Amino acid sequence: MSAARFPCLPSRMTLQQFKNRLRGASKGHSLLKKKADALVMRYRRILRELKELKEGMIKEMKTASFSLAQAKYVAGDISMSVVESVKNAAVKAKIRHDNVAGVRLPVFRLMEFQTEDMAGIGKGGEQIRSARESFQRILEMMVKIASLQTSFVTLDEAIKVTNRRVNALEKVVIPKVENTIAYILSELDELEREEFFRLKKVQGVKRRVAAEEQQKLKALKEAAIAAGAAPRKQPASDMLATAAGQDDEDIVA
Repeated sequence: MSAARFPCLPSRMTLQQFKNRLRGASKGHSLLKKKADALVMRYRRILRELKELKEGMIKEMKTASFSLAQAKYVAGDISMSVVESVKNAAVKAKIRHDNVAGVRLPVFRLMEFQTEDMAGIGKGGEQIRSARESFQRILEMMVKIASLQTSFVTLDEAIKVTNRRVNALEKVVIPKVENTIAYILSELDELEREEFFRLKKVQGVKRRVAAEEQQKLKALKEAAIAAGAAPRKQPASDMLATAAGQDDEDIVA
């Protein structure tokens, strides 16, 4: 158990510090669990959207390829006309960030500009316009897929990091703090028992000393009483005088 706790000096202050630390770790664990749940929900939603977009993109590419083949069949080789008509970018992408539980996810958005439409002048204009619209839809889908794919990778890494933190708190930090608190409580209980035993010992010594003093006082009082009640002895000079008087009386008689 000693290896699974923090080194510390058992005291009331240390106990309070580790209790606060345990509350913080438990609250952090709860918040990280909620964050992980939110990230997993968004991760699954992005996964579904990616699947739908990729399946739709395959169908749209088939349609665009067929429209391009029709335009080439009707209008011939239009590659030179397309290159000559392009002077500036017709589409640009902007990026913004979406915040999900503290994780910044990039979101790409298309910005379209007005361009001159030359499809209706020559032959096959309708087929060229249809092919162009199909490829525009494909471009929009590609940008959405790129945005979702980037968010997918970012979320995957964030989920792994969050789960590692949750596991570290759940399996290492919180049990270690709990073991430390249990150790401090056991040490404090032992100190209280030692202090209680010491106080009892001191009180026993005090009572014994007080009893001995009372016995001494009682003995002194009894000795004093006994000394006061005993007959007073006659001094030797008085005894000699008394004896001489008695002798004189005998002689006179």
